[in-house]
Amino acid sequence: MIEIRGLGKSFVGQDGGTVEALHDVDLDVVENEFLTVLGPSGCGKTTLLKCIAGLIPWNEGDIVIDGTPVRGPGPDRSMVFQNFALLPWATVLDNVGFGLRLRGVGRAEREERARSLIDVVGLSGFETKRPHELSGGMQQRVGIARALAVQPSVLLMDEPFGAVDEQTRRLLQEELLSIWEQHRLTVVFITHSMEEAVLLGDRVVLMSARPGRIAEIVPVPLQRPRSNDVGALERSGAYVEITAYLWDRLREMHEEHRPSEVAG
Repeated sequence: MIEIRGLGKSFVGQDGGTVEALHDVDLDVVENEFLTVLGPSGCGKTTLLKCIAGLIPWNEGDIVIDGTPVRGPGPDRSMVFQNFALLPWATVLDNVGFGLRLRGVGRAEREERARSLIDVVGLSGFETKRPHELSGGMQQRVGIARALAVQPSVLLMDEPFGAVDEQTRRLLQEELLSIWEQHRLTVVFITHSMEEAVLLGDRVVLMSARPGRIAEIVPVPLQRPRSNDVGALERSGAYVEITAYLWDRLREMHEEHRPSEVAG
C-alpha cells in the first residue's frame, strides 16, 4: 500500500545550519493497517507524515502509494491535524463538506455525505454550529468527519487528540477505533503516548531521536475489534507488557542523547 524507501529530509535551522530530520527511512504500510508511530520529541514523526501527505518535499528516497509515486497532495490521502484546522466562519456541515466542495461535488450530494458522517462521529444536531460554539473534542470530531468525507484510502493523523483533555481523548480513541472497524482505511497515526500507540495500532513504529530513523517495529497482537471493551484490553497482560517495553526503549533513547555532564 505505502512503500517508503531511503527517505531523507533536511532543512535549514534557525542558526542557518542544516538540520537532518529524517535519515534513510524504510517503511511498508499494508492495506487497511492501523499503524502508529512513536518516538522522542523532535524525531521527525510529523515530518514523515507530511512527506507521505505530499505537503513537503524531501531530499532523498521515494514514497509510493498503490504503485504511484507521491509528488504532492492527492485525493487518496486525507490528514487530520492536532489543532483541528477548521474554517472558523463555516458551520459544521460546511466544514465537513469542504473537501468535497473543492472537488466539485454538487451541493445535494455534498450535504448528504456530510450529514451521514456527522452522524457517524456523534454530532447530529450540531450541523449549523460554528467551531467556536463547540468543545475541543467536538471540533476534532468535525476534523475526522471532514477527512473521511472525501473517501480517502489513506488517513494520516498527526497527534489528533493531543489538544484535548484526557477524558475526551479516551472517548475519541474509542470512537476512532469504531470508525476504523467500520471503514477499514489505511491509517498512519502519530502520537507521543505509548498507551495510545498500543491501544490503536496493529504495529507500533518506534523512531529514533533526530535524525529520525526506524529503530524498531513492534507488533501489537491484541484481538480486534477493540472498541467494545477498551478497559479489559488495557488490563490485559499483553497490553501492559508492550507498553512497558516501549517505555523502556524510549527511556534508553533519552539516556543515549542526554548531554554529558562536564566536571568543573
